[in-house]
Amino acid sequence: MTKTSILKIALVTGAGSGIGRAVAKGLLGDGFCVVLAGRRLEPLAELVAEAKAAGQEALAVPTDVRNPASIEALFAQIESTYGRLDVVFNNAGINAPAVPMDELPLEKWKDVMDTNVTGVFMCARAAFGLMRKQLPQGGRIINNGSISAHTPRPFTAPYTASKHAVLGLTKSIALDGREFNIVGSQIDIGNALTDLSVRMTKGVRQANGEIAVEPMIDVKHIADAVRYVAGLPLSANVLNMTVMASNMPFAGRG
Repeated sequence: MTKTSILKIALVTGAGSGIGRAVAKGLLGDGFCVVLAGRRLEPLAELVAEAKAAGQEALAVPTDVRNPASIEALFAQIESTYGRLDVVFNNAGINAPAVPMDELPLEKWKDVMDTNVTGVFMCARAAFGLMRKQLPQGGRIINNGSISAHTPRPFTAPYTASKHAVLGLTKSIALDGREFNIVGSQIDIGNALTDLSVRMTKGVRQANGEIAVEPMIDVKHIADAVRYVAGLPLSANVLNMTVMASNMPFAGRG
């Protein structure tokens, strides 16, 4: 496929499973050519095959967002293959064990920061550079935040700190991108049901120390939110959108 035959190019990190996979499939359905980034090739290749069978275009690029050389190779491949990038969904992220912070190994803190903060920054930085120089200029960078970007859960200091940092980065992208028609957005997600979050259906520690089952929502609603933001003209923005289970303990948490 030639560079000129593709109208809309999107990148999804952490595309092999969960929220990333659902978003990638949604964007493919909306006519985007989707670059699928993730650490494991097999699930990315499966999604490429699904897309091809449906007459859609996807490209799998094994990527470790913690590795600067891996990010550089990812964006070099995007530029050489398509010549531009219109939308990024910075989704790749990890959590740490829910323990009192004095029991948390420093290595676990660093893993979360390297993935959720530095990894998001490196992808946003590379995307910003490509969007700034491409013609027509501009694009949209959508970060996967969390309700933890606003309010913590018990024993989640690394994850909460990382998502607060992402919120600041999103605002900086939105500000610094104005001159170059680059737009920054963030989707703050609460209790989307994926393989990683299914444990919450069995009970989660609350601020008062109790263990309680929390309501969950279909991950499709997250994909629909990203699709809406991705489909806006660059003259309009949703700076922050919270998509959550209506009755989960967020408003008035604790």
